[in-house]
Amino acid sequence: MSDYFSYQYTAEVFSLFSISHIIMLILALVLCAAMIVFRNDIRRTPLRKWVRVSLIIALILSESTLNIWYFTTGAWDVKETLPLQLCSLSLLFSIVMLITRSYRLFEILYFLGIGGALQALLTPELFYDFPHYRYFHFFIAHICIILASLYMVAIERYRIKLSSIWKAMIAINSIALIVFFINKWIGANYMFLAQKPSNPSILDYLPDYPFYIFYLEIIALILFILLYLPVKGAYHHSNFIENGQKDGRDI
Repeated sequence: MSDYFSYQYTAEVFSLFSISHIIMLILALVLCAAMIVFRNDIRRTPLRKWVRVSLIIALILSESTLNIWYFTTGAWDVKETLPLQLCSLSLLFSIVMLITRSYRLFEILYFLGIGGALQALLTPELFYDFPHYRYFHFFIAHICIILASLYMVAIERYRIKLSSIWKAMIAINSIALIVFFINKWIGANYMFLAQKPSNPSILDYLPDYPFYIFYLEIIALILFILLYLPVKGAYHHSNFIENGQKDGRDI
């Protein structure tokens, strides 16, 4: 049993689009689809609070148990384990968003959280396969990041505006600028601003550092636009998101 929590894991290394990977992708798709399909049932019953609280607990446990694992296995390293990756920051802010129901956080996290977590799910920077703790942690954390923002759209009926795209772009660039200087200070590679990740990713098809960062700006903008289109279309469906809202929230 201890081997499943060990830092020096001797079992098979995680493989991209393996059975264990595909199963988690299917799980993510099913959970997202369920939240959309059953949105009215969730919204009008005690399930609304139960789902929100469950997501908060899952996100808190994901981050807290990860740090416990880092410390107990001796894996903690200021250059690698600070919560400065985009998904780590999205996870922390998603907790705050769900607790406070902040619209300002939502219109940024909808793009940063879903966009970042979706890319992470498709091309995980993960070396531990099923049934290791890190395997479950990685997928649960990233799926919950997506579900947190989806909950705000489908259940709380928060609206994304076109201007939210530019707010998200400003936010991600502001965060990246701060993380860039932290990377320089401690010699780290958070948000992959110093070099490409070691695992296969879309960055493999981009030019070397620092030129790939410029391309990432374009990719981020395209991804944010693509994420905006489904909710824009849903706004025309009165059963999905009702009219009569102020600042993105129900009146």
